[in-house]
This record gives sequence, structure tokens and C-alpha cells, in this order.
Amino acid sequence: MNENMQIVFGLLGGLAIFIYGMNMMSECLQKAAGEKMKSILALLTKNPVLGVLAGALTTAVLQSSSATTVMAIGFVSAGLMNLPQAISIIFGANIGTTMTAQIIAFKISDYIYIIIFVGFIIAFIAKSEKAKSIGQTIFAFGLLFLGIETMGDVMKPLASSPMFTQLIASVKHIPVLGVGVGTLMTLVVQSSSATIAVLQNFAAQAGPDGMTSILGLTGAIPILLGDNIGTTITALLASIGQTKDAKRTAVAHCIFNISGSFLFIWFVKPYATLIRFISPKGPEVEVISRQIANAHTCFNITMTLIWVCLIGVMVKIVMFLIPDGKKTESDPFETLYLDENVKNQPAAALQLVAKEILHLSDQVKKVLHDTVTVVKENQMQGVDKIQEESAKVTKLTDKITDYLAGLFSSGLLTEQQASQTAGLMYVLGDVERIGNLSAGIALSMKEKETNQYKYSQEAMDELAKCLKTLEKMFDSATKALRGDTTVELEKLMKRKDKIVNLDIMMRKSHIQRVNKGKCKASLTTPFTNILHLIDRMGNSCINLADAATNEVALKYFLPKDEMTM
Repeated sequence: MNENMQIVFGLLGGLAIFIYGMNMMSECLQKAAGEKMKSILALLTKNPVLGVLAGALTTAVLQSSSATTVMAIGFVSAGLMNLPQAISIIFGANIGTTMTAQIIAFKISDYIYIIIFVGFIIAFIAKSEKAKSIGQTIFAFGLLFLGIETMGDVMKPLASSPMFTQLIASVKHIPVLGVGVGTLMTLVVQSSSATIAVLQNFAAQAGPDGMTSILGLTGAIPILLGDNIGTTITALLASIGQTKDAKRTAVAHCIFNISGSFLFIWFVKPYATLIRFISPKGPEVEVISRQIANAHTCFNITMTLIWVCLIGVMVKIVMFLIPDGKKTESDPFETLYLDENVKNQPAAALQLVAKEILHLSDQVKKVLHDTVTVVKENQMQGVDKIQEESAKVTKLTDKITDYLAGLFSSGLLTEQQASQTAGLMYVLGDVERIGNLSAGIALSMKEKETNQYKYSQEAMDELAKCLKTLEKMFDSATKALRGDTTVELEKLMKRKDKIVNLDIMMRKSHIQRVNKGKCKASLTTPFTNILHLIDRMGNSCINLADAATNEVALKYFLPKDEMTM
């Protein structure tokens, strides 16, 4: 194999190891952080400054500004976050992503294999999931640096290539060309952290004198600016098919990085002088990696300080670029919150699922209320509508179930999150069951008309009373799941006892009416079937009340200000 091919394959292999290590570290850090991710995400609903902090912390955990940006877009699309909040998150994400470059700037080549070995041993012998995740994080951290070292080794021959040095000289003296190179690199690799790692490695190669960098800080800064522009493509792709606000959030990310690059491109040399002043001193090839990391951090902090004060202006700009169109009514039985792009962040995805289950419960309340109306007012024309709504409840439930199944199969869930996901499926099943059983009662009423059954008015009044009690039970149960502390679960249990007593009383009353000739004996089976459906609905309401007392309660996943909405 000739030298050029060795360089290409070595560079690609090193890049692959680096990206794999970074992704693995991100997944393992998420598992190790576990529920602490929820605490970080809780900051998202606060003021812009806290939003910036939350974005930086989340990105530091996820090791990916793209992941944080996609998550913010998903939250905006789901209505869990407004546009200014999402924009502040993205500002913070741009700061958080500089952590990777700062870590890479440490020279730990002598300890790479020790780190990999220690991480492997911890992951191999650890019993607890958290300790295993920590071991895997250390192992992935070592792989990340192994990838960097591999890239550095294969790049050394390039420093002595006349053709390559001429090409680099062109980039050094034409900043716009450097921006284009950086943008293209990130568009191809889809990771600004990876391209900045390549940049740091390449810049650390010595020129002909053996002391100065082949690229130099003034040549590296334009490429760095291009890297920041290139990373915005991920956000734009994630916003395709999303709401207007989601698209605006992605555009805000673009404006942030493009405006910063346009501003800094005019001051590359003075900016490089400033970075050299605040960075460690020494031969350029030894300190340039840290200088690039500092340039990356200072760029994002400066732009965040500028834009966080002008967040209102940013909102107006993106509103102007993507104006509101004609509002179209959405189907209430379609998903409102689920976002496939957020699945890679389980703590965030479970929040969306909790909101979607509450949305489903609101639709089931309508089905139950319509059923009460059918029984109470004998309005048989509403039965067909109830059947359609029940079918839509089932379809919506299936979509939520598929989403939860996707979370299971992602392999990113901690043991606690896996348990919570199973619990949410349990809650989801009871909510759907109440909707379907309500439709079953409505259908029985229609069959009564079709087959010319004639229940006494007393029996119909008793059924209506029973269903009204059930309606109150379901409403209380869903409020308890939200975290409404005004709901007394003991009273809810007593309502179930009341339904049981009504059930017994209605059966006795029916037998008495049959004996007296007020009801036909042939009506006993259909009437008993209705009572059986009511009893099952009562049991499902009690199941939901029980769920409200543990970590499957939807309040466990929702921000405090949304619990009792």
C-alpha cells in the first residue's frame, strides 16, 4: 500500500474511532447521569440565562451540541417549550460543545492505553449499572484519544508534502476559503467536535522549522468558524416536517453561528493575538491545540453574551423569516408531543410520552362524557361518533406504544428508566381501556334500540348515575397522575366502593323489575354485560390511582409548573 493510501485510511480509521468513542461516551454518560438529566432539563422552563446554563450542562453531558439542539427543536415542536426558551438552550449548547475541544487539548498520549484498560476492567467486573456505565465512559474516553492519536500519526508525513503545504498556505492567507473548508468538513462528518479534533491534530503538525505550526492559529481560526457554521445543518435537517417554531429554532441556530463567523472573520489576526495572550506559552506546535480550544470557547461565549441580550431581536428575525401561515385545525386524536429525534435522550423522551398520555386521557374523557350523554339523554345518534373516537383512541395508543417500544430497543435506558417505561405502558393500557369500554357501553345502548330492548326509566337513571360516578373517578385519577395534591385518593377508592354497591343494587333492582313484569327476563344478559363493563372501568380507574402513588405517576416526568394544569 502506498503512503498516500495509508494516510487516507489512517485518517478515516482514526476519525471512525474518535466518533465511535465520542458517541459511546455520550450514551454512557447519559446512563451514568440517569435522573440527573431531568434536573438539568427542568432548567429549560426558566429565564434565558438559566436556559443558556441548561443548554451548556446538557451538551456537556451529551457531548453533542447537535443532540441538544435536536432535543430543543423537539420540545418546541411538542409545545413543551416556547421559542425564546429554545433559543437560549441553543446558545448554551454552543458553549457546552467547546468542552470536547478543551478535553482534546490535554496531552495524554502516554496514558491512553492505561485509560482504556482501566475503563474495560471497571465495565467488565462492575455489578451495578451505574458503575458499569462509568467504566464504559472511561473506556470510550480512551478510545476518543486513541482516535486522535491515530489521526495525528498519519498526518505527520503531510507536513513535508510540498503540494499540501502550498494548499495550506492558500487557506492561511484567504480566510474565506478556510471558512468554506471548515463548513464542508462538518457537513460531511456531521460532527463539529470531530472536525475540530482533526483541526487540532493537523495544526499540531510542525512546519519546516520544527517549531511553528504548519497551519498556525490565524489559519486555524477561519476553519474553526466554518466548523461552527457546518454544525447547523443537523438542526435544519431535524426541523424538516416540524412546527413553525421548531423551524425557527433551527434558523436561530444558523443565525447565531453565521453572524458570529461573519463578525469574527474581519478580526482574525487581532483575535489570534488575544487568544495567544490568554493561552499557555511555549512552542507553537505544543500549545496550538489549546489555543484552538480557547478560540472555540471564547467565540461561543462572546456570541452568547451578545445574543442573549438581544434574544427579543432574534425572535423577531426568525418570526420574520418564517412567518405564521394560515392555522389549520389538527386532529385531536393525532400525536402532539412525540418526536423520533428525541429518542436518543431518554429523560427528555419520557417527558414527551407523559405529555402524550395526558393528551390521550383528555380524548378519553370526551368519549366517556359523550357516553354519559347517550345513556342519560337517550341520544343514540351520538353512538357512531363515539365508536369513531374509540377507534382513534386505539390508533393513538398504538403510536405511543410503538414510541415506547423504540425507547426499549434503543439500549440507552437505565434500569430505572426501563422500569418507568414499562410502567407508562401499564398506565397507557388502562387509559385506552376506559375509552374502549365506554364505547362498548354506548354500542350496547345502540343495540338496545336496534333489538327494541326496553329498559325501565329507573334502570337508565341508575346506569347514568353509575357512569357519572365513573366520570368523576377518571377525572380525579388523571389529576392525581398529573400531581394534583388536592385529589384525595381515599375518596377515589370510596367512589369505587360506591360503584360496587350501585352494581349490586342495580342487579337486585333488575331482578325485582323482572319479577314484577316491568322488565323482560331476556334483558338480563345485555344489562349484566353493561354492568360488567362499568365494573372493569372502575378497576382501571383504581389502577391509575395506584400508579399516581409511585414513580410511574406522570407528575414524575413533568416540570412542576405543568403538573396541575
